[in-house]
Amino acid sequence: MIQFAESDEAIARCFAVIKQLRPHLEESEFVPTVRRQQREGYRLLYLEPDARVVAVAGFRIFEKLSVGRSLYVDDLVADENERSKGHGAALLGWLIRHAREERCLALELDSGVQRFAAHRFYFANRMVISSHHFALEL
Repeated sequence: MIQFAESDEAIARCFAVIKQLRPHLEESEFVPTVRRQQREGYRLLYLEPDARVVAVAGFRIFEKLSVGRSLYVDDLVADENERSKGHGAALLGWLIRHAREERCLALELDSGVQRFAAHRFYFANRMVISSHHFALEL
């Protein structure tokens, strides 16, 4: 049920769900953008229980001085009509297991300060707020 989106078709099928998290994305640019990021280590997963994508996660593994080898979750979203059905938890569980298999010392993600429901989900899954993320638009 959880698979890597490796073909252009599989990547494109993830668009409708990931657009709910990333509304600025354009469908015509989605596959080329994912392909470009894949060359930098990005991986896209999706959950498709009944021939319809219901949840998507994008991640990468890298090493940082602050925590060592880490799995960073760029994107984690369940379709708004499919939330609270365990799909996000299934993807997060898969990501945690994968991080352990890859000898990562941490699983990390950033979440917008306004995403209160997502924060409840992360807290319920034993995640903690470990830092503040600062950004400067250029």
